[in-house]
Parts: sequence; C-alpha cells; structure tokens
Amino acid sequence: MSSNEPRLTVGERAELAWLVARMAKRGLADDRQFGGRVDQSDLQRKFDRVIERARKREERDRDSR
Repeated sequence: MSSNEPRLTVGERAELAWLVARMAKRGLADDRQFGGRVDQSDLQRKFDRVIERARKREERDRDSR
C-alpha cells in the first residue's frame, strides 16, 4: 500500500467494492458507439469521498494516540 493511501475498514472496503461494481455495470451498459455517453463522475466523487473520509479518520486516530 502506498504511503498516501489510508488503511480501510471492512465497511469502507465493502462500500468501495460496491461503487466499483456499479462503475463496471455502467461501463458495460455503454455502447461506446458515440464516444462513451455514460457519465460516472457521481460514482467517482463518492469513491473519492470514502477515501478522504478514511484519511481523516486515520489522521484523527494517529493524533489521539
């Protein structure tokens, strides 16, 4: 794991796996005939928020020790 990637809880891992599965499902639904009409930015933002929440939690836990 990279030094800037936080350790994830089981719940965070499950949430990220669910988001990745939804992204894959949307990708399969895209016919790619017109350059990709399926927008996944909402799922990417949710993914990024989970990672950021994990970073903040890890930092808070580190500071409380």
